[in-house]
Formats: sequence, structure tokens, C-alpha cells
Amino acid sequence: MSLTETVDRIEGLSDEGRECIEVCNEAAEVCEWCADECLGDSDMEECARLCRDVADLTSLHARFIARNSEYSSMLAEACAEACEACADECSKHDANHCQVCADVLPECAESCRQMANA
Repeated sequence: MSLTETVDRIEGLSDEGRECIEVCNEAAEVCEWCADECLGDSDMEECARLCRDVADLTSLHARFIARNSEYSSMLAEACAEACEACADECSKHDANHCQVCADVLPECAESCRQMANA
């Protein structure tokens, strides 16, 4: 079963919540990959650190949405800010993993910001 199929089975989620869970999980996966690729390169420490923060925040936020946590909107704002900071950092680097992050994270930031304002 795909992530989309699983998320579709969660009762009580809005369309925005479903989308946010999906983009948060995508962001977590991409950021884990990017952080791992940056390891060992002293010029990439900030990138790796931000990617790890985003991976943790986005995976936690997806879980908060799924369980309809009252703290989801507060976490959504932090998640959006971290995604934006990480996308800015990743866009400074030519590595493919950084460019993929820089492409994926703005959508996650936007989705999280919508959840924060819902």
C-alpha cells in the first residue's frame, strides 16, 4: 500500500491535512538523504544540520496531523520556517541531493504554513 493510500484511510483528515502529511514525509525522506550525503564535508555542516532538523520536524508534524493533535498548528509554523531555511541553504550548493531538497522543501513549507493558519 502506498503512503497516499494509507493516508486516505485516516478518518477525519481534511484534504489539506492529507496533502501536508504526504509532503512532510517526502521532505523528511529527502532531507535524511541530503544530510547523509553531506556527512564528512566540513563545508556542508550547516546543510546537514538543517536537513536533520527538517527531517525530524516534518516527520513529527505528519504524526501530529494524523492524530489531530492540538499542537499541530504550532508545530506547523516551526516546520514551515525550518523548511524555508533549509531550502535556502541547500540552494547554495551544486550537489544533486541539495538541489532536490531545495526543490521539494518550498512545497512543504507552503503546506505547513496553510496548516498553521487553518
